[in-house]
Amino acid sequence: MTARRTGLAGRLMTAQVLVIAVGCLTLALAAGLVAPGLFRRHLARSGVSSAPVRLHAEQAFSAAFALSLTLAAGAALIAAAITSWILLRQVSRPVEQLARAADAVAAGRYDVSLPAAPFSSELQRLSDAFAHMATRLADTDAARSRLLSDLSHELRTPLATIAAYLDGLEDGVVPASAESWQTMRDQVSRMHRLTADVRDAANAGEGTLELRLIRADPVALAQAAISAAVPRYAERGVELNYHGPTAAPAVRGDPERLGQVLSNLLDNALRHTPRDGHVRLTLEHSANQVLLRVTDDGTGVPPDQLEAIFDRFHRADPARGDLAGVGSGLGLTIARAIVHAHGGTLTAANTGDRGATFTVTLPLDEAD
Repeated sequence: MTARRTGLAGRLMTAQVLVIAVGCLTLALAAGLVAPGLFRRHLARSGVSSAPVRLHAEQAFSAAFALSLTLAAGAALIAAAITSWILLRQVSRPVEQLARAADAVAAGRYDVSLPAAPFSSELQRLSDAFAHMATRLADTDAARSRLLSDLSHELRTPLATIAAYLDGLEDGVVPASAESWQTMRDQVSRMHRLTADVRDAANAGEGTLELRLIRADPVALAQAAISAAVPRYAERGVELNYHGPTAAPAVRGDPERLGQVLSNLLDNALRHTPRDGHVRLTLEHSANQVLLRVTDDGTGVPPDQLEAIFDRFHRADPARGDLAGVGSGLGLTIARAIVHAHGGTLTAANTGDRGATFTVTLPLDEAD
């Protein structure tokens, strides 16, 4: 059986009492060795020659000195003990509360409350840091729970489709045609894309996206995104154009991640733009930032969803485009997280009566 350990306050109090006791003993020994000799020398200098008188005076001095020293040491010990106990409680109470809060967090209870620790700035910083950590852990745990719930929901459709086709093939209801195999391949591809997007979304939610920051040319990023998207746009019969300068100040960013942002925005615009529609990628720059805008002439975004579209697994009304339900529902979430990690912003707005505009704002490279 493990012996019960003494608490922090008890240990500190015991140590403090020992220090005070040692101090009092040292004072008594030093005074006992020095004071009698000094008294005798002063008594001799006073001219007292009677031995009985000198003996009585020494005895009186010793008794008074011992009594005074004992009373003073006792009073000092009691006063120091009381003061030390009060101060130690001020130190140990926040530590005890932090220990209880740590136990609660370890058990999965993140709604811990830590009172202020005004005794010292170090204890207050520790308390604030622990409260911030508990909040971050609660947010991360809640985000992971939502992510698992959303992921299980999103995987049901492709898995159900594949299961239905396999059952149909086995029963001879569904022909083993190229179309059937292609449908199942499409569902597998959808799950591959979904798992990759979920990984990025999880990293984004926890602030652990890996970035390789270098000086990046925003014009080159825009033109590369246009070149990669042109075949998809041509297949859908949607026109894609670039409007902007041929040269612009550099930004400090990860070209691959920023390319992922522009690709997500262009794919989103393509899904929500009807055939024979138009999408434009515009680049502008000012003294301290670069703006990249993707504008389409689709049906726009409902005003009450201009922020909700950046939530994970958000799906717009399928009426907005015949491919509105194809994406994983994570593209805009990931895009905004990447832009925020670069110190920028990503916002959405409707463009007049038709279409929507997504604006990426990135700070210029400080080296410029």
